[in-house]
Formats: sequence, C-alpha cells, structure tokens
Amino acid sequence: MYPFRRNRRLRTNETIRSLVRETIISPNDFLVPLFVVEGKGVKDEILSMPNYFRYSLDLLEKEVKELWNMGLKSVLLFVKVPDNLKDNKGKEALNPNGLMQRAIKTVKNVCPDMLVMTDVALDPYSAYGHDGIIENGIIVNDKTVDFLAEMSISHAQAGADFVAPSDMMDGRILTIREALEDEGFINTGIMSYSAKYASAFYGPFRDALDSAPVDMVDIPKDKKTYQMDYANRFEAIRETEMDIDEGADIVMVKPGLCYLDIVRDIKNAVDVPVAVYQVSGEYAMLKAAAEKGWLDHDAVVMEQITAIKRAGADVIASYFAKDVVKLIS
Repeated sequence: MYPFRRNRRLRTNETIRSLVRETIISPNDFLVPLFVVEGKGVKDEILSMPNYFRYSLDLLEKEVKELWNMGLKSVLLFVKVPDNLKDNKGKEALNPNGLMQRAIKTVKNVCPDMLVMTDVALDPYSAYGHDGIIENGIIVNDKTVDFLAEMSISHAQAGADFVAPSDMMDGRILTIREALEDEGFINTGIMSYSAKYASAFYGPFRDALDSAPVDMVDIPKDKKTYQMDYANRFEAIRETEMDIDEGADIVMVKPGLCYLDIVRDIKNAVDVPVAVYQVSGEYAMLKAAAEKGWLDHDAVVMEQITAIKRAGADVIASYFAKDVVKLIS
C-alpha cells in the first residue's frame, strides 16, 4: 500500500528497468524471410519494401553468411518464379532443379546449421496468383492439398528442415504429414500458417513475388474463400487446434500487430510454439512514416517487436530482424 509500495522505484533508471524487464528480445526469436530470384549478381530492392531485397543464389550465399554471423539462425525462403513457368497447377514447384530447390541447397551448402523453412503454396507458381488450383472459377481444395504434399516432399528432398504451408486449404497438414512420413522424412517439421487472415497488409509482399491475384472474369479476385475473415476470433483457435491434431509442430498467426489478441488466445490454448509473421505492409508503413520524419524508426521497431513477443510469440518472422539485432547488440 502507498507509500510503502511505490511502483516507480522499479523504473528509476535503465539498470533497474533492465533487471526487472519481463520481455527480452534476442536473435534466437527471429525467422528471417528471404526472397530469391533467378540470375547472377542480383540484389534487387523491392520498391514497396525499402532496404529489403530479392537475391540471386550467389548473393543469397553472402546474405546467409551475414545473418549467421549476426546470430540469426533461421530463414524462411520464398521464390519469385518467371512468368513463363507459371500455370494453373504449379508444376514448376515440383521441379527438382527449380529455384526453391536450388535455394534450399544453396543455404545448406554455405551454412549447414542454418534452419531452413520453405513456403509451401501455389501462388508464386500460379498464373492466377492464387494459393490453389482453379476449376470452374473455384479454388479446389483436395486437388490442391495433394499437390502441396508433393511440393513438401520436393522441399524435404532438397534439404528443408521445415515446410511452411501458407495456403489455408482444409486438411493440408494431415496430408503433408502423412506424405512426409511415407517418404521417410520423419524429422522434417511443419510450421503451419494456422490463422492466416485475408488481410490488406500483404500488398508489398505480393509486389516482391509478383503473386497478386489477377483480375480476370470468372477468377476469384481475392483470397477470402480460403484465408480467414479478419472479423473472427474463435475460428482461429479452431483452425489452430485442428492443425496441431493433424501434425503441425509450430503454428502461426499472420499478420502481426492487428492480431495480437489472436496470438494471446492461441498461446493460452495450445502447447506448441506459436509463430507470428510481422508482414510486409507493417514493414512498409513504418518505413514510410520514418522517411517522412513522423516516427522514430528504431524506437517503434523495438516497441512493435516487443509487443509481438509479449503477446505470446515464440517465433517472430520479421523483415526487421537484422535491424533489431543491430539495435540490441
């Protein structure tokens, strides 16, 4: 009781604040998204994501070495597929010498201990920019799921440690888990995008991979028939629990900041690690505001990342990972 209990005693200076701080950020918290393109000597800045780049495989090697030396030990790979290799069924995704497969091998060759997670979805390979096969104007679930299982096997054969299905098709975790088991990849993990919302924050990411849904007659113009309605809360818990029952090792909430209530709900409900994806739109907004001088870039980055971890994130996929590690070191 006041005055014997004065809470401000624990805020007197940075030393005591650090001593009693509840949420600590370290390099081990981060999963670093990396965008890969064909070519040589390519380090292509993404217009809508300032200071973030697409890398050709030779420069991917350099980036991976830098990440490892900074203490960042996990990456999530995405590939930008040339238009001439895209179709409705994503057959290029199964090419054993495809860009994703070569990217996995590149990372493992240059840094064998780097944890490699891979995006499993059709949208980078789809002529229509969707996460599934389209028939009669509908994203068909079961055929897509079977294909995603084949894609996961291909990634595991190339050396991926985890596959990360980001498609939100029903039943894909069980199908992928069974396929991995049948092929002997019992130690290949699954990080499921369990609560992935149909968000307006994904725009810069789709620029990075040229993977936005195309505007065509009789083709869905958005992803709302498979990604979750952002008005829903309890649905996220149902989706996540089902994924765990089907074999997910890590579950993810995407996006981040607008969904921290969902992160806490899921963290309270499950007993597996919870990942959060701080997405491209969140990155772009802060970069733009900082460029205008409206926000202190570094201070807001740290506040956002701390909020995500405080909400319950065990893993944070963030384009700010290198920035944060530099700040905390």
